[in-house]
Amino acid sequence: MKHVIVVEDDPVNATLFRMLLERRGGCRVSVTESAEEALKLARTGADAVVMDISLKGSMYQGHPVTGVDVCRLLKASPETAGIPVVLATAHAMRGDDRRLMEQSGADDYVSKPVVDHQAFVAQIRRWIDREAA
Repeated sequence: MKHVIVVEDDPVNATLFRMLLERRGGCRVSVTESAEEALKLARTGADAVVMDISLKGSMYQGHPVTGVDVCRLLKASPETAGIPVVLATAHAMRGDDRRLMEQSGADDYVSKPVVDHQAFVAQIRRWIDREAA
């Protein structure tokens, strides 16, 4: 069973992502709002990461971090660099997706709130299934 890590500080979004990916996507899902836990989980094995941008209050090595920072850490480590990361943010304006992906090294982007549940699951499955190909 494919493993997806959801890094999300909003409990409603975290529950929605978990439910969709487990029920419709057939995935095992780990949810955290902690940067340190997300990095630890990724090192133990993951097929994809859904990463919130804001991560209010998240710290790494005693410093505040955003989802962009955590994504950079994932992509900088040879151990986790190959894991696809999909950024998720409610702060989506024209051009933000490209800018945030360039800043973070992320592989893809989804705007919140996620309204089209089927499209969201299909988007994540494409990354997971690409890994298997």
